[in-house]
Amino acid sequence: MSTHTLYHGGPIITVNNDDYIAEAVLVADGKFVSVGGYSELSDAAPSSTEIVDLGGRAMVPGFIDPHGHFPESGMLALFQVDVSGPPLGPCNSIPDLLERLAKKAAETPLGEWVIGNLFEINGVEEKRYPTREELDSVSTDHIIVVYHISGHGCVTNSAGLAYCNIDKSTPDPSGGRYGRDAETGELNGELDGMGALKAIGELDAQMTPEKFKAGFRTAAKEYLSKGVTLAQNAWAMENLLRLFSQVANEDDPQIDVMVLPAAHLEPRLTNGELDFDFPADTRIMRGPRKLFADGSFPLQTAVLSEPYYKPLNGDPNYCGKLAITREGMIKHVGALHNAGFQTHIHVNGDGTADVMLDVMEAVLEAHPREDHRHTFIHCQTFRDDQLDRMKELGLTPSFFPAHIHYWGDVHSAITVGPERAARLSPAGSAVRKGMRFTIHNDATVTPILPLHLMWCAVNRTTTSGVQLGKDQCITPMQALRAHTLDAAWQVFLDHERGSIESGKRADFAILSENPLENPEGLKDITVEQTVVRGETVFQV
Repeated sequence: MSTHTLYHGGPIITVNNDDYIAEAVLVADGKFVSVGGYSELSDAAPSSTEIVDLGGRAMVPGFIDPHGHFPESGMLALFQVDVSGPPLGPCNSIPDLLERLAKKAAETPLGEWVIGNLFEINGVEEKRYPTREELDSVSTDHIIVVYHISGHGCVTNSAGLAYCNIDKSTPDPSGGRYGRDAETGELNGELDGMGALKAIGELDAQMTPEKFKAGFRTAAKEYLSKGVTLAQNAWAMENLLRLFSQVANEDDPQIDVMVLPAAHLEPRLTNGELDFDFPADTRIMRGPRKLFADGSFPLQTAVLSEPYYKPLNGDPNYCGKLAITREGMIKHVGALHNAGFQTHIHVNGDGTADVMLDVMEAVLEAHPREDHRHTFIHCQTFRDDQLDRMKELGLTPSFFPAHIHYWGDVHSAITVGPERAARLSPAGSAVRKGMRFTIHNDATVTPILPLHLMWCAVNRTTTSGVQLGKDQCITPMQALRAHTLDAAWQVFLDHERGSIESGKRADFAILSENPLENPEGLKDITVEQTVVRGETVFQV
């Protein structure tokens, strides 16, 4: 006989099509059985039903990560050096960074890498990367790599450059740049852009199965403690797919994870040339295929339609440099679309968006497909006319409002200027146009904090307290929907999760207070319990 549990005594925010707030919900066999009034459900429930009084606390659907890089936070916590500066972390100078790396090098066996992560130029007093020589002063017996927080660049020491097998005569790759001394042309250790990062390989190349499993468990505990019931890894190359496959086949994953394979692995991934088996009943599943169309705003490798406000390279006409062509992306995206795949495409700048909208229009005209849900990721400087085209083409955006809080002041003063900064992640425009969209943290770029992310989207307040673009603020309910039901919808899982409705999975979080009633205090609300398929997986 199945065990029934009846929850009541607090607002149950269902996030259904009517934004219904229920009095009670009955759970059994890992699913929501019925949702409605307390008296009605109590009378119909079996006599053995366990009654749980929420005591005024709020129940919401489990949060769904629409774009992130699980389990990077676990790998960072256990095996890497956190070199994030303000406002994310305390590492605020190059000497501080070098000291942290030296401490890690002293306890790292020779031959293993020393990896610093989450570095951001504006977070240190010197406003620059550490140099190759500075990293050499830490160690020449270890490969040392300091990754930019965007994941789109790094700097390495001489041992790292030797590993890359590049020198001053090596030309810059397509879609990237090797940093050079302005006078001598010698490599300074910087590898900017995804094309340049290929030289040193993917960050996950240093993950052993044992380290990956440990990082996975650590990240799972963190995500579940924040109410996240479906995590995502949005860029899985061969090694990472292999590691996820091992966990799927050997261990209890502890959390559901959607893994997005790198698009260039097709068709080898699907036709069996690459054998990464994810059993049908596992909690790890393949999702859309992931592509990049441009880079990051902190590195100014995202492409704008008008010049950067204060270009880092000194060129007043600099808009960023496209690493794609219209023809090449039509061929690449078209092959994926024609094969029936959904795509998630990193499109940060509006200059890139102009090209990618032309690409998607050509792909869809050649092979129309209803309800494809192709998704543009980040969409940070999209214009209203571009959102109109997205809606017309059936495309859906995932916005990055956490960037507004953590780096909005930098974007306003340096990256795009105050006028464009007021339109960063234009969720308000998307609401007015009737578009379905999601919001994300891109963890570990910003921490996996769903309620803080909602606060960012609702208030759009920078670390200095400035509100950027009041007309782009959304309501708490809209932010909650973007992190639950519409996040499930965006990856074709809304039939089974994302809202509290009869027949769906009983994935939910119990919050310390009602998030709909406290827009300014959203970031201070805590998750007190997380339930997956009716079983408590976290509780304070």
